[in-house]
Amino acid sequence: MGVAFEAQELPVNLEAGLELPRPSRPNFNKLHAQPLLIKAYPLPPLVPHNPLSLLHIAFTYLFQLVVPPQSHPETPLRGYFSAETRSVHITDEAIARILWEQGFFGKGSLSRSEPAWLEREKIRQGLLFGNTSEELTRKRRQERKQFKKERAKKEREAIEEKLAAEARGDTLQPVDGNPKEVGGDLVSPLDDKLPPNAIERHAPSPSNVTLHSLEKPENTFEPSSKVIFNQEHLQLTLEEAFFLVYGLGALEIQDPSTSRCVNTSQLFSICRSYSYFPSRSSNDLAPDDPFLISYVVYHHFRSLGWVVRPGIKFAVDYLLYNRGPVFSHAEFAVIILPSYKHAYWGSTQELRAAVKRKEKKSWWWLHCVNRVQAQVRKSLVVVYVEVAPPEDFERATMDESREVVDVGQFLERYRVRDLILKRWTPNRSRS
Repeated sequence: MGVAFEAQELPVNLEAGLELPRPSRPNFNKLHAQPLLIKAYPLPPLVPHNPLSLLHIAFTYLFQLVVPPQSHPETPLRGYFSAETRSVHITDEAIARILWEQGFFGKGSLSRSEPAWLEREKIRQGLLFGNTSEELTRKRRQERKQFKKERAKKEREAIEEKLAAEARGDTLQPVDGNPKEVGGDLVSPLDDKLPPNAIERHAPSPSNVTLHSLEKPENTFEPSSKVIFNQEHLQLTLEEAFFLVYGLGALEIQDPSTSRCVNTSQLFSICRSYSYFPSRSSNDLAPDDPFLISYVVYHHFRSLGWVVRPGIKFAVDYLLYNRGPVFSHAEFAVIILPSYKHAYWGSTQELRAAVKRKEKKSWWWLHCVNRVQAQVRKSLVVVYVEVAPPEDFERATMDESREVVDVGQFLERYRVRDLILKRWTPNRSRS
C-alpha cells in the first residue's frame, strides 16, 4: 500500500551492546481520521421525547449562522499542471501529506502509492531504522516465492522416491510422527510440511537480541550527517485534480508558464484536451471524451463515500475502497463502458458505424477481466455512462469560444448505470 512505518534513529555504537529499537506501527485511525479535505458540521440529532433537543438544534444553527465554521483548509493547497505527464504535480511536502492522509489522493512519483521515497532513502543510507510497507511487501513476496520453490522441490522428490520404490518393488511405509535421526540431529517428519521460514519466524526478534560482537558487521551503514533532499512529488490524475478543484474547492492549480491560477472552466477544457493522445484543440472535443466518461464515474463513487483509486494493476479502470488502501483491500473493481442510447447516435450510417466500433467488446475480454477479479477476490462492477448528443451541450453550456460556462449543467446530462458481475463456477454454484 505504500504506507511507511514510523522510522526510528539507528544506534550509532553497535559494539556497546545497545538493543535495536522495534519500529512501531502507525495509528492509521488517527492519521486518516478525516476522510476528506473538507469538514462537515451537522446539526445535533432530534430526540422526540426530549424537548430540550429542539433548543440545542436551534442554538447550534444560530451559532453556525452567526459564526460560520471553517470547512476548508486554512492554507490554500496549490499544484501545477504538467502537460508532459498529463497530470497535476504537488511539490510541497506538507500539501502532499494532507492530500494523502485526508482522502488518499494521488501517488508518489517514486513510490507505489504513498510518497515514501525519502524514508526509504534514509533507511538505505542508515540514517533511520525501520521498514516501509513497500520493503515489507517485497520481503513477503520473496518468502512466498521461496516457499513455492521449496514446496515444488518436495513434491518432485516425493514423486521420484515413489517411482524408485516402485521400480525396486518396495512398499512405502506410512509416515509416523516419530522423529528420525538425520546427520546426528533429530528431525520430525512433520517438519517437511512446514514452510521454509517457519523456524525463522519463531526465532527471537532483533529487538530482543543484544549485540556483543567486537567486530563490526560487513554491511553496516555508517550514519552520516548528509542532508537528503526529497526528490519525490505527489502526482494527481486529471480526475483527482478536477474533483479537488470542482467537487471540493480545496485545490488551486497554476499554469507553470504564467504562474496564474486556472479557473474551473479552463481546467475542464484542459483536462478534456489532454485526455486524448495527442492532445486536441477545443474545437475537436467530443461528448464522449475519455476524461468526461472517467470523471463522471469518479465523481459518482466519490460522492457515495468510496475511496476511488486507479485500477490498472488489475486491468480495470478504478478500485473502490471502503475506507482506504491502508485499512483493507479494495472490495470492487470498476470497468467503464460508454453507452449510446440516444436516438442521435443512430441517425446516420456514419454515427452507427462509429458507435459500433466504440462499443465493440468481446466475451473473451470480459471473461479474462472477470477471472482476474475472481482470483484476487474482488467483485467486478460494470458501469455504463450514457452519452448525450453534442448539440445539447453546445446549446446549453458553451459560449462563443466553445468554453464550458456551467460545468455542473454540463455534467448533469450524463447518466450512470452500474451492475455487479460475478464469475459462475460449477463447483461453487451447484444447486
